[in-house]
Amino acid sequence: MNIHEYQAKALLRSYGAPVSDGRVVLKAEDAKAAAGELDGPLWVVKAQIHAGGRGKGTFKEADAGEKGGVRLAKSVAEAAEEAKKMLGRTLVTHQTGPAGKQVNRIYIEDGSDISRELYLALLVDRATSRVSFVCSTEGGMDIEEVAASTPEKILSFSVDPATGYMPYHGRRIAFALGLDKQGQKECVKLMGILYKAFIERDMEMLEINPLIVMENGSLKVLDAKLGFDGNAMYRQPEVSELRDVTEEDPKELEASKYDLNYIALDGEIGCMVNGAGLAMATMDIIKLYGAEPANFLDVGGGATKEKVTEAFKIITSDPNVKGILVNIFGGIMRCDVIAEGVVAAVKEVGLQVPLVVRLEGTNVEEGKRIINESDVDVIAADDLKDGAQKIVKAVKG
Repeated sequence: MNIHEYQAKALLRSYGAPVSDGRVVLKAEDAKAAAGELDGPLWVVKAQIHAGGRGKGTFKEADAGEKGGVRLAKSVAEAAEEAKKMLGRTLVTHQTGPAGKQVNRIYIEDGSDISRELYLALLVDRATSRVSFVCSTEGGMDIEEVAASTPEKILSFSVDPATGYMPYHGRRIAFALGLDKQGQKECVKLMGILYKAFIERDMEMLEINPLIVMENGSLKVLDAKLGFDGNAMYRQPEVSELRDVTEEDPKELEASKYDLNYIALDGEIGCMVNGAGLAMATMDIIKLYGAEPANFLDVGGGATKEKVTEAFKIITSDPNVKGILVNIFGGIMRCDVIAEGVVAAVKEVGLQVPLVVRLEGTNVEEGKRIINESDVDVIAADDLKDGAQKIVKAVKG
């Protein structure tokens, strides 16, 4: 689960992290009053969407030469005007894709005197099963670009959970970032604050880009992006309340209601599979035979007929889907349950695209019987290779 920048900064501020004073604006008519509550003399107006690259982004409705989703203003009136220009428009960045995201919230904050821009992140390192710090002197840039062109400028190390954060971790980061004595002291304290927030709030990622050194030598969190473990939200009610469902794909949101593991993609072949590994293999073989998957969908081992029906409905709601591949290996999941769900879904929502079904494992013969005796127009497949070839052929012609 992700949250907006202004929410992330409020959370970090509650732990004692240094952030600028700011106000969120939801309605254009409130922009002037919000900006007037800040001291100035410089105001920063930021579009709030769940995507990076806002400063370099462009609005679909933009005039030639118009600035991106992060703008500077030198008066209250100018800040309010910039906020009004962005609200309700569609911002396109390298992370949103060409469709972009509609800007429904604006964050206006005090400007900062920037001396240096640095990069800092905490994340869960799956290789070590520990929390890792990542830092670089190249703040304000895409860290992927830095990693590709100048990897020596990135420091990454994990923290032993037996000890947790220790001051020497902060000093190691401070030395890597080239901070002076004042900066080193503040860095040790700030890293402790961030690690504490990361652990206590069940975060998966905490990215600060940039972390700035101000003209007076102090550190400040200028931008913040937080991601949380969705499986832990039952014990984080305050964080759960920050969820903005308008930023999420409607299909993914609907899938979460039925405990389905669904991720929308850009392809044309919808996939319904049981098991994450088999789902990944199904996506790979679709690509191997010349097409693109429209989604990742794992219905899980304990899916019911109702769950399968909803999963099928979610797949068919995607206008990009030109064909569907159902690939089930029945271990815990029974093939007859899948068959019943597919038949029920087709009867409820109809079938406008080719459907290939491959069933194997528990109750496979019963599953095949259910499908064969129904009036559903299904292309049967003997194995995964056969299924992938048939659905690609049916879609591509």
